[in-house]
Amino acid sequence: MSTTRRQFLQGAVASGAALSLGTAPAVQARPNLTLPPKAVGLLYDSTLCIGCKACVSACKESNNLPPEFSTAENLWDTPQDLSGRTKNIIKAYKEGNATQKDREVDGHAFIKHSCLHCVDPSCVSACPVSAMKKDPVTGIVTYDEKDCIGCRYCVVACPFGIPRFEYDKAFPKIVKCELCNHLKPGDKFKYSACAQVCPTGATLYGPVDQLMQEAKRRVALKPGSITRIERGRVGSGDIYEAKLTAQYLPRVYGDRELGGTQVLKISAVPMEKLGMPELPERSFASVSETLQHDLYGWLALPAVVLGGLVIAAKRTARPDDENEA
Repeated sequence: MSTTRRQFLQGAVASGAALSLGTAPAVQARPNLTLPPKAVGLLYDSTLCIGCKACVSACKESNNLPPEFSTAENLWDTPQDLSGRTKNIIKAYKEGNATQKDREVDGHAFIKHSCLHCVDPSCVSACPVSAMKKDPVTGIVTYDEKDCIGCRYCVVACPFGIPRFEYDKAFPKIVKCELCNHLKPGDKFKYSACAQVCPTGATLYGPVDQLMQEAKRRVALKPGSITRIERGRVGSGDIYEAKLTAQYLPRVYGDRELGGTQVLKISAVPMEKLGMPELPERSFASVSETLQHDLYGWLALPAVVLGGLVIAAKRTARPDDENEA
């Protein structure tokens, strides 16, 4: 039986549509990843920070990072921001006459910038070669320069602007805080160097669940309260009593942002004033991966439609056409 061109095209489209409906998978949005079982991180308390930058110096020493000069004399290591030579930086907030510490108006405050080790990290999701990895037990986000291809997707993907690229080197790599994951027994620093040297306990290292408890305890305190502050790491026993002069804001930054981070921050000045971005609870990684899976599923349609055309052609071919073939 012969067929017209219109009948052929109608059959091809119908076959392709039928197959595509059965082939393209229905992709559901994946939820945010959850905190690993033994996640470790940092609690940074802006009200306790005195801006001494001992943490910046210790980070450089622990990671064998060179100095970064920003003054004409070139006498001191004076980094102005995170870079290929600086993984951790302390910045200052100033408003008005800046005479009052931890005040939004006419005050000043300090903020620590380094990798937040997101629970559902965008950098890990964006890396096409798994050079960025999140430890399934501790949750520390690490970087392997041997796997890196220099695409810098992680730099673009990070909503906090943390990973930096060594543009000035012949064989560059990505530089970011890895919570001193490289430390071995016998090293000078026993755990995250920034926390180990902090004289006031503004940076505290330990299990994230315990850090969260401590953060919530502190933000509930009132000015004038006498409280116990632990230095170094949770369980160190290095504790002193401090009288609080600032009014904490009732917020723990990192509790919900993008599904949570393993570096938590508390302060008496709004976080957006301190340079921390306002972010949704749903992680960018969960959104992008869902879109990617949808896209990859629908990329199969051209092949399916082509298959439909072939099937329709065979079904509508005349017997003499098949003999000629």
